[in-house]
Amino acid sequence: MSPVRDDFRRSQLAIAALFFLLGFQYATWVSRIPALKARLDLGEAQIGLLLMTCGVGAAVSFPLVAVLMRRFGSRLLSVLSALALGVVLVALSVVPDYPLTLLVLFCDGVAVGCLNVAMNAQGAALEARYARTTMSRLHATFSAGSLLAALLASGVTAFTGTLAVHFGLAAALLAVLVVVARPGLLTDDAPAAAQDGPDQEQPDQEQASAAKKDRRRFALPAAATLWMGLAMVFGTVTEGAMNDWSALYLKDVVNAGAGLAPLGIAVVSVMMVLARIFADGWRTRFGDGRIVRTGSLLAGAGLALALLVGGVVPTLIGFACVGLGVAAVTPCVYVAAARQGSDALSLVAAMGTTGLLAGPAVIGFIADATSLVWGMAAVAVSAAVVSLCATRIGWPAPEPHPEPLDGRLAPDAS
Repeated sequence: MSPVRDDFRRSQLAIAALFFLLGFQYATWVSRIPALKARLDLGEAQIGLLLMTCGVGAAVSFPLVAVLMRRFGSRLLSVLSALALGVVLVALSVVPDYPLTLLVLFCDGVAVGCLNVAMNAQGAALEARYARTTMSRLHATFSAGSLLAALLASGVTAFTGTLAVHFGLAAALLAVLVVVARPGLLTDDAPAAAQDGPDQEQPDQEQASAAKKDRRRFALPAAATLWMGLAMVFGTVTEGAMNDWSALYLKDVVNAGAGLAPLGIAVVSVMMVLARIFADGWRTRFGDGRIVRTGSLLAGAGLALALLVGGVVPTLIGFACVGLGVAAVTPCVYVAAARQGSDALSLVAAMGTTGLLAGPAVIGFIADATSLVWGMAAVAVSAAVVSLCATRIGWPAPEPHPEPLDGRLAPDAS
């Protein structure tokens, strides 16, 4: 096995651990919301505010994340924010009242925002350094982390209902993951630098100093960054709305049985994971732009046809089209944003979080004013809008090189 391939695999696994960690941490505390509700004697509205507070923390973290990325880089920020997420779990297990719980979950949202940007910067830098597509597989490990967290929660609660035991065990696992992953993380998180050829003239000290000052100044985002942000917003609206409304649509509109209604979420989730496992190969062959445009159109058209035809089977097929179509949107947009710099990546990530939070609520408002059919039609339109936004983004051209995990690497320039 060549040293280059060894280095790639080592960094890939380390960055994958960050994605796994984020999914694991989120699913760990969300799976124990009933226990938090009982311990703090909370109502439904208070639980909703808890979830919203976490999301608000992630959404408003953009200015802080941009500063921290410039100051510390993605490697150190990844480590610090991952450790902070472990501390959050410990704090949730002992927090005595509701106001402090809100504060802890706001901090959780900020840490999530930091890790989300930092780990995606690491993934984009890995792709650029080794000329390998891997971001979709990295995002698939997020789902794997969520799955393991759910299984762990089920196993622990079979023996004890104590949150301190469960969250303490989960926090210890997070700490181990951080320690194991840290040596493999990349020190250079500027993927655009990897595009430069070896013969490119290096800037002198005066030019470098001027560039550094420019990076410190506030600047309005470029038009391309705004299109990336809009693509991320409507992509996460589509993804979030399917998770929140698919079961209710099957039950109330399609009249599916109680045992079939949860299959909506399952179909979307399974298709997304499977698509992300294979999407890096598709990106290599067809390019990110074509994958996003075609995938989002498939999601919108498939869901629209399902709404028109009706019935359980057509609806599930339409939901499968959504999972398949939007799976690669987020990874591809993150890579494109990272090429514009850490500020662009932070803004796009914050806009994505906003879409994930606001989307299900907006669909609910539409459904309340009209019907859930029209609410789901808005989801189909959102997917189509992603395709429109994708036409305004400058995507990198596909390069003829093998997939990252097939055991081969393109010949070294050396």
